[in-house]
This record gives sequence, structure tokens and C-alpha cells, in this order.
Amino acid sequence: MDLETIRYEAGDGVATVTLDRPDGANAVNPTLARDLRAVMLEIEFDPAVRAVLFKANGKVFCAGGDLKEFHAAGAGLPRLAGDMLVDFHGALYRMNRMPKPVVAAVAGSAGGAGLSLVSAFDLVVAGTSAKFTMAYTRAGVTPDGTSTYFLSRHIGVRRALDLTLNNRVLTASEAEAWGLVNRVVADDEVEATAMAMASELAGGASWAVGMAKRLIYEGFDSSLPEAGEREGQVITQAMARHDGQEGIAAFSEKRAPDFTGE
Repeated sequence: MDLETIRYEAGDGVATVTLDRPDGANAVNPTLARDLRAVMLEIEFDPAVRAVLFKANGKVFCAGGDLKEFHAAGAGLPRLAGDMLVDFHGALYRMNRMPKPVVAAVAGSAGGAGLSLVSAFDLVVAGTSAKFTMAYTRAGVTPDGTSTYFLSRHIGVRRALDLTLNNRVLTASEAEAWGLVNRVVADDEVEATAMAMASELAGGASWAVGMAKRLIYEGFDSSLPEAGEREGQVITQAMARHDGQEGIAAFSEKRAPDFTGE
């Protein structure tokens, strides 16, 4: 891949995606959106990748959209933004639907599209100094980055409205209490904690982990019978696979399982 704004590497079952525009506060622009979509395609179709670690280079995780570049576009901004969102949203659709968990290491602030990214990740480890804000209406625009889908699912409609309309800024501890992030650790432990989580997921029953992710997301919008039927289909598939049979055997025999991801 020919990437300009993102660093990508993969090994031991974990793909590492690093936002790499530190001088631009890792803000989302058309180039970053294209890079992100390319990376998500690579991850989706690489069978060796079983989990993803998402992080950022620099003091800011992601400051949102690149407002300086947007301003420079002048009357062409709606066209530029529309083109950018095809890639940005396309990347997030793929990230959500692929049966591979995405763990984010968030140090520094996440605002606007940065908070949208945080909302779209499956699991989030934040540093104690991290801060979170929507900031869209402060700039006279409305939310994007699929935040209107994910944010209220994580924290509820009233809190999503508070963040969006009042541009409230959450500390890391508040974000954890609200359900926006999963863990808060010391700033210098964020990446290691998130990598340990991603590595554990990649080394476990990764097919079951990935399908469990899909069941959770799909079940949220399903009727009770639809969710139950889907669960029945997938768990019986899991029981026919190596890891399902190995996990049940290991539990019965009181030993550690030897999962292969199959």
C-alpha cells in the first residue's frame, strides 16, 4: 500500500494502524480518509490478521476534520467533503462489519471526527489525560463519521445530545463512567495495555471472538426472535469448528485450551 498519513504493519495476528499526521493533529482530510479505507480493505481480506490495534502518533489522537484544508477549499468544500466521506465512512463500515475486533489506544484529545472514530472502535483504552468532545456544532456543522449511529448506543441519547449540542468536554474518567471507553490507564501505559488486549484477542478463539462481535452489533437492531435465531446459527457453527470443540473439551478436562483460530 502507498500510504501518506497512516502507518501500517502486521504480525503475530495483530494489525497495527497508526494515524501519522502529528503536525496536523492527525486531523481527517481526504488523503487520510483514502488511506484509512485502503488499510481497512487490507485488514478485511488478510486471513492472518485476527485483531487490530489502532493508535496515533503525536500528542493529539485526532483533532477532527482538517478545518484549515476545508477552509482553503472555498466554494468547493461540499464536493471535497462529500468525496472524503465516501472513503471515511466506507472505512468505518468495513471496520464494523469485519469479524475482527478493533482495540484503540487513545492518548491525548479526540474531538469531532476523532470522537467519531472512538465511538466506532470495538474496545477503547484511554490515558488519564485524554479528553473527548464532539465540537461539530461549535464549527457550525453537524456530526459525521458514523457518530450518530454509535455514540447513543454507547452512552444513551440524552448524553449524546449533551455532547453534540452543548459540546461538553469529557475527561477520561468521565468517558469511562459514561461507557465511551473501556479502560483508563496511565498515559505511558496506554499503548502497551491496548496491544496486550489485541494480542490476547488474536491468540484466542478468534473466529468465535469475531463472530461474537458481529452478533452484538447485529443483535442491537434486531427483534428478539431474529437475534435468537442468529445466535443459534452461529453457536452451532462454532461447535462444529476446532476451537469450539477444543474449548469445551479443555473446560471439561480442566486444562488450558489450545486454540488455533479455526
